[in-house]
Amino acid sequence: MITREQAGALDLDDPLAEMTDRFVVPDGLVYLDGNSLGLMPRGVPERSEQVIAQWSQRLIRGWMEEGWWELPLRLGDRIGRLIGAAPGQVVVCDTTTVNLYKVLLAAAALSPGRTHIVIEEGAFPTDRYIAEAVARRIGGRTRVMPRSGPSVDLFVDEDVAVVVMNHVDFRTAEIADMSLVTAAVHESGALVVWDLSHSAGVLPISLDLWDVDFAVGCTYKYLNGGPGAPAYLYVNAAHLERATNPIPGWIGHADPFLMEEDYRPAPGIRRFITGTQPIVSMSLLAAALDAYEGVDIGRVRAKSIALTGLFIDLVDQRLGLEVASPRDPERRGSQVSLRHPDAPGVYDRLVAAGLQGDVRPPDLLRFGFAPLYVSFSDVWDAVDILDSVLGE
Repeated sequence: MITREQAGALDLDDPLAEMTDRFVVPDGLVYLDGNSLGLMPRGVPERSEQVIAQWSQRLIRGWMEEGWWELPLRLGDRIGRLIGAAPGQVVVCDTTTVNLYKVLLAAAALSPGRTHIVIEEGAFPTDRYIAEAVARRIGGRTRVMPRSGPSVDLFVDEDVAVVVMNHVDFRTAEIADMSLVTAAVHESGALVVWDLSHSAGVLPISLDLWDVDFAVGCTYKYLNGGPGAPAYLYVNAAHLERATNPIPGWIGHADPFLMEEDYRPAPGIRRFITGTQPIVSMSLLAAALDAYEGVDIGRVRAKSIALTGLFIDLVDQRLGLEVASPRDPERRGSQVSLRHPDAPGVYDRLVAAGLQGDVRPPDLLRFGFAPLYVSFSDVWDAVDILDSVLGE
């Protein structure tokens, strides 16, 4: 039986242990919900005061004098370093939903004559809704493909324009093989869009190396950007000058201040900015990303595997609940889902007892392990709380 002392010993040997000091950790709470909303990095309040002061003193001059105008691009390059994208291919803007709509239509326009969109079975609802809407708009329909099992080429043919996949399944944390799937989709003549919302910041990702076409993601989960923080999108450099933003806005214009009647897209990734962006939220995201400065994603991934593995071992030893996430660490993201017939009721009692995870109906309890601030002792305490609550 694994003891709390043994978990504490793992913390003493953890090369990322000191990273916890970069975050505000609420007292008396074991927080395992970073896969929904990350903790607040300590630099955020100071940055908030700075941008508010800029607003109060610089006013309209802040766009140029304080760098607000270029902030979406600078943040995009910072996120690009975390997802394997060279500078100039990622921009922070809008929401994941809006960005998915933009890149799906952009991808479809690059595949003339193809009208169908393939979406994975059990996809996040937003992804499914947007895929269906885009398919209708281009005169086609969606096809549903299992995340694992039959080969991609059984679902992707000459009618398919785009395949949409989540890198990590939001229910079970199963990792899709991005390199393999992307290559298979390209072999069939289609393009692929990846949703990185549950993987950016905790998994090594190599968008350029794997020749991904488009990607989107949010910044409020493992990237800790705060509630409603702006999202990001990636466009492969090979597509940038041909891809079109289906929601053209003046900031994405080649020369916005000419105020021309006709739209001319800006060169590069800027063309995918639609309208005026939320500078205050973006400034807080800039402070949040400081928490990743000097951090090796390989070490983050190694700790993620160790945290989730310890959690599963303790669940097996003490609880005996069904683990819905892959037991193979190479196929498991930074989350573990457990099945319980009264998951909503158990969730309420866990929160009251000081353990914050979340629940997905009908029977999943989800626990996210953000390696920058979750300790091995947290894992032991979480299972101890679970044991106590279930024992009641």
